[in-house]
Amino acid sequence: MPNVDRRRALGLLAAGAAGVAAAAAPELWHAGPARSASADGRHGGGGGGGHGKAPAAPPDPGYAHGKPMQALHKPVRSLYDLAPAAPPNAVALTIDDGPHPKYTPMMLDLLAAHGVKATFNMIGEQVVEQPRIVQRIVADGHQIADHTVTHPLNLPALSTARISKEIGEAHDQIAQTGGVAPRFFRSPGGNWSQAVFDVADQHRLICVDWKIDPRDWSRPGISKITSAMLRAQPGDILLCHDGGGDRTQTIDALKTVLPQLKKRGLQFVAL
Repeated sequence: MPNVDRRRALGLLAAGAAGVAAAAAPELWHAGPARSASADGRHGGGGGGGHGKAPAAPPDPGYAHGKPMQALHKPVRSLYDLAPAAPPNAVALTIDDGPHPKYTPMMLDLLAAHGVKATFNMIGEQVVEQPRIVQRIVADGHQIADHTVTHPLNLPALSTARISKEIGEAHDQIAQTGGVAPRFFRSPGGNWSQAVFDVADQHRLICVDWKIDPRDWSRPGISKITSAMLRAQPGDILLCHDGGGDRTQTIDALKTVLPQLKKRGLQFVAL
């Protein structure tokens, strides 16, 4: 099927999946406004006026507000590697390896409390297992991104067919579950190759790396995570995790990092 037709089909599937997931989990829908009628279980307008109308497309939560984006370098390691330009005082918080049934809701509550929008790089297998949390991420106004189906750290060493499967199937799982197709891709471990770039291009995905890495996945301690992330400067892309293990240290560190960076005049943006 041509790529454009495949995307159109995914959009229709996604709208249905979004409504089902929202109806199934009202307890997760409390930290922010829904992005579309399909995402929060609402359907066509009252009084019969909305009958037969397709759900409105959810607005893009990124700083470009839906405008076409392009990578000036591959992979993107800074907001300065993207066009159109981000606000001059912007930083981007990216959160990897979820969704997790315990730590992702905790992360979402914290982001909502500080008015921060982020980009969630999600693993396809976990998207399928946690559809309600994916729906909450979308409803809370965050960006969603492709992080492969199974998180193979040796992605560039795999065959082109396997790379295509990892990226393409995760793209589809996220689109069908979240109600919106991802526009960004992060390779596990930040491991890249021309084959990975080529497959991402086929799915119209912008490859994104990072600038600030607190190595929170290794649980080095709250103070070390905090110290690393507080070194952020305008244009930096920050990496942290909500999946892959106990993320209590990460969440506790962000309780300090988010207000401190905002106090310095930095603006958090979604990609």
